[in-house]
Amino acid sequence: MKPRVAIIGAGWAGLAAAITLAPAANVVLFEAGKAAGGRARRVGLGGMALDNGQHILIGAYRECLRLMRGVGVDPARVLASQPLCWHQIDGVQMQCPALPAPLHLLFGLLGAKGLCWRDKLALARVLTQLRVRRWQIGHDVAALSWLLQQGQSAALLSGFWTPLILATLNTPPAQASMQLLANVLRDSLGAAQADASRLLLPKVDLSALFVDPALQWLAANGVDVCLGQRVTAVDWQASPPQVDGAAFDAVLVATAPYHAASIVNDEKLSGLLKAWQYQPITTLYLHFEGRVALPQTMTGVQHGVGQWWFDREALSGEAGLVSVVISAEGRHSALTRAQLTERVVAEMRQQLPDLPPLRQSWLITEQRATFAANVGLSRPAIRLNVKSGYLAGDWLCADYPATLEGAARSGIAAARALMQDWKQEHDANV
Repeated sequence: MKPRVAIIGAGWAGLAAAITLAPAANVVLFEAGKAAGGRARRVGLGGMALDNGQHILIGAYRECLRLMRGVGVDPARVLASQPLCWHQIDGVQMQCPALPAPLHLLFGLLGAKGLCWRDKLALARVLTQLRVRRWQIGHDVAALSWLLQQGQSAALLSGFWTPLILATLNTPPAQASMQLLANVLRDSLGAAQADASRLLLPKVDLSALFVDPALQWLAANGVDVCLGQRVTAVDWQASPPQVDGAAFDAVLVATAPYHAASIVNDEKLSGLLKAWQYQPITTLYLHFEGRVALPQTMTGVQHGVGQWWFDREALSGEAGLVSVVISAEGRHSALTRAQLTERVVAEMRQQLPDLPPLRQSWLITEQRATFAANVGLSRPAIRLNVKSGYLAGDWLCADYPATLEGAARSGIAAARALMQDWKQEHDANV
């Protein structure tokens, strides 16, 4: 007999868990919002289908890509794939060829602009050292502290390391975990597969990328998807546990950590999560009256508030649209929407004198977009301290910061743990 499983939360972790469980369980997927996808989904603004934040994937996101294929999405059709390109319009510029590691990085560094030879050698030395140490730094420390100890110059810190840390860990370098950064480098720049570090930029909105096809696949495979239905109570002491009065053989909580703490009602988990900090991500959408010719589809800014500019017209055909992503808290946090828009447009106009007039703008700020990837951050276990209770979410993937791949991996791991426990209990009762 198949177990009846409740999954609370239909973000990427909850969807990954539901897809994994669907062949072997009767799944009911609850989502409090009217739309699935969590912090990576479509939103409607000004009659346009935008995203609640700009996301990118890389070739190393194996589980995300496998799940997409499993629900009928061809990654080659919906993702623009390109070799690793680091292009700051006013700073460091590096293009890595499609070669296995570490050759791609070596050739990329040889041709890099904006770095002197001493800095190129220092960067190569640090990355080689990490590779030799199998991407383990020993006792975890703040990334900024570790990099300074390794002799990384001010030019490298401002032009390469700080933008990289903010983009990958969404945490200021002075508090970000160096070990988590090393893990990201291991699976991208340091991976043996030539495609691991390739940038995969969505050519469709995030719901079309995975969320909508996943929901269609789940419905076709017998999963009961309940959107706009907030779970108000879970009775963990009942046997079996109950969700809003309905009995389930197992309950998997796939929400953000601050929501999970209240649903689970576990003192140990609550105590752990109280110590966590969170960081925002701001996405500013700028709709211009004509084509904006960015030098690269994803263009960085070293000396400015707007950290990364994305050419949405080149990616998804939205005429005149540019999305500007600003990771973590910083000097922009105190600006109003009007002030931030004026500042970013002025920065763009300084680099792009032919910038067309601005037609309109929209600002989306997720105040708790990710957990802060701080030094030595303790992660909860997937299995709860109650029978038949499980957790999923990017915050549980101990190897990664908050990423789509971390969410997918955690959902798959939680589903597999649930089925393993169910099988062992079933076998013991036979």
